[in-house]
Amino acid sequence: MDKGLLQIMPIKMREQMKVYLENPKIEEIRVRIGQPIELRCTQSNIWLKEIVEQKDMEEMLTFISKYSVYAYEEEIRQGFLTIEGGHRIGFAGQVRLDNGKISHMVNIRFMNIRVAREKKGCAAELIKWIYKDGEFYNTLLISPPGVGKTTYLRDCIRQLSGKDALGKKICVIDERSEIAACHLGIPQNDLGYRTDVVDGCPKREGMLLALRSMSPEIIAVDELGGREDVQAVCEIALSGCQILGTLHAKNVEDVKQKTSIGECYRQRLFKRYVFLQKDGRGERSFAVYDQELRKIC
Repeated sequence: MDKGLLQIMPIKMREQMKVYLENPKIEEIRVRIGQPIELRCTQSNIWLKEIVEQKDMEEMLTFISKYSVYAYEEEIRQGFLTIEGGHRIGFAGQVRLDNGKISHMVNIRFMNIRVAREKKGCAAELIKWIYKDGEFYNTLLISPPGVGKTTYLRDCIRQLSGKDALGKKICVIDERSEIAACHLGIPQNDLGYRTDVVDGCPKREGMLLALRSMSPEIIAVDELGGREDVQAVCEIALSGCQILGTLHAKNVEDVKQKTSIGECYRQRLFKRYVFLQKDGRGERSFAVYDQELRKIC
């Protein structure tokens, strides 16, 4: 059982949560004032009996922030923070604006705790399609949300960044602290022996910073898509550094039609496109396409 998760729960609910937190299939814990806590599992959901009250939410915020909500105000303003163990907590409620931008969040009434579970080895069969004889192919992992892109990305990084002679120097640009799940700058997830992390930095700035300062062989980044992201990817590719990234998309046509990433396809920048799928039982599989978007596996 993860004691870190248990310690941020309302005290009155901890006894019943002890049993549920043993369940390895829990993916999210949804907390909403006026509703019971919802545990979202791989194939089903579990609802606790007790209703969450405002004092319960305030208690959780106190535990999450280690008794100083003010110290975490910036993370909360952005809508999420990562706690020890790599668990990512998202917040929703009332926001205050300053010149049209969120200045801070008040009256937090909803939380989504994404339970961090490393799945080491899940990308073992994939590696041979994107890495051969010490050569890594620019690769894009693709799927709709919730299928497992970040999980596969994390395991690819770990396996590529090995201790042996063929291991690659990798720099992870972790804009939303989801890949490494850094807590106080320390990765909570195992990313291998030769991986460095730029945490909480916008993707474009982070990629260019890593290229200048860390001399990576591979730059890994989650959720590409914006025009600036793609421009940075093109600059990095021209420098000789390789790219391992992810993208939200449904299928081949979706990739071709996306304005920004479609340009990468037209330039044949990525040598491998990996489409991930998840069936009704939660089992994941993949299909590999070459730079022409022709299926090879």
